[in-house]
Amino acid sequence: MHTTLLKTGFFNTAFAKSAFSNFVMLAAITLAACLSVLPAHADDGHDDDSAHSLPTLLVMGDSLSAAYGIEEEQGWVALLAQRLEGEAEVVNASISGETTAGGAQRFADILRQRQPDIVLLELGGNDGLRGLPPAQMRANLASMIEQSQQADAEVLLLGIDIPPNYGQAYRDAFTGVFHSLADEYALSLVPFLLEDVALNTQLMQSDGIHPTAEAQPIILDNVWPELEPMLEASHQAAR
Repeated sequence: MHTTLLKTGFFNTAFAKSAFSNFVMLAAITLAACLSVLPAHADDGHDDDSAHSLPTLLVMGDSLSAAYGIEEEQGWVALLAQRLEGEAEVVNASISGETTAGGAQRFADILRQRQPDIVLLELGGNDGLRGLPPAQMRANLASMIEQSQQADAEVLLLGIDIPPNYGQAYRDAFTGVFHSLADEYALSLVPFLLEDVALNTQLMQSDGIHPTAEAQPIILDNVWPELEPMLEASHQAAR
């Protein structure tokens, strides 16, 4: 589905002028707190075989997945962990302000430590807000995809859109990265993570960039149709 984006709320041209400095500040504030990889739903400390047999989902994202500006338990990743209670472990390795380059730098260690069955890759928005080359973004995402597939992890690519501040050609190249990667690597794709959210000012925080707590169930509903069959396949493979 092609999404037409208006210059309101998340896609207001004014916000892009300060987006770079805002996200650098966010990264500095949150990096220290987010360096360790924690499950979105913490375990209870019991060492039972059933827990270890559960599939592991790894979310590699930026502030859209890090519950920026809201309580952690209100974020869509935490809601996903609640939905999958007893069926899967959800590990949230998202950092506000993260770019694809930053994600790629730390991905190998996280992949080795967590050994996920499914990787939800939600990165690229900060690359777009900073006007970084789409080819560079694509290379970083491709690296994480290839590492995941080499580790026998399935990848769900979560796409994002950006305002046309850098021109429509840049925007088209940016969004095209997600589609071309999905085609090349045969990935499941959520074309626009903030579908039915970004243009609704009631669902966006006052900064016009980050979704509210009320938006998080909608975001999860955007992800679920692509994720659910991957989970079913993972459960069947484990039998």
